Amino acid sequence: MIASRFPTSADIYLELNGKKLAVVQGYSAQTTKTSSVVEAFGESEPVATIPGPKQHTLTLTRLYATEEAARNGVNFHELEDFNLVICKPDRRVIYSGCQWENLSETGKLGDMVLEKVTIVAARRVETAL
Repeated sequence: MIASRFPTSADIYLELNGKKLAVVQGYSAQTTKTSSVVEAFGESEPVATIPGPKQHTLTLTRLYATEEAARNGVNFHELEDFNLVICKPDRRVIYSGCQWENLSETGKLGDMVLEKVTIVAARRVETAL
């Protein structure tokens, strides 16, 4: 029997080019899909539905820049095409092709902490551990 471990905040992080940029304390995820109906002449109800594109929107709370990223002068405002990695006890979820939509920060001068970040991801992939 494999002992499962509980995820920690270090198990939710942003990465770019395989390097961890920030750890995330918490997140919420929402995936939406806009589907269309196919109507046929003379029919009172649609005859089919066509799936539309998915959009993954995530809200991240309390992002802390890693020491290496802080030393290298990471600028979250210029960050593009990054990944969000969420490690769960039995699988890893990777949101890739991410772009930030909203950044909110509070704190002291020199802090590398963002309070709330909303991102949109192009893709979502799950892999077993």
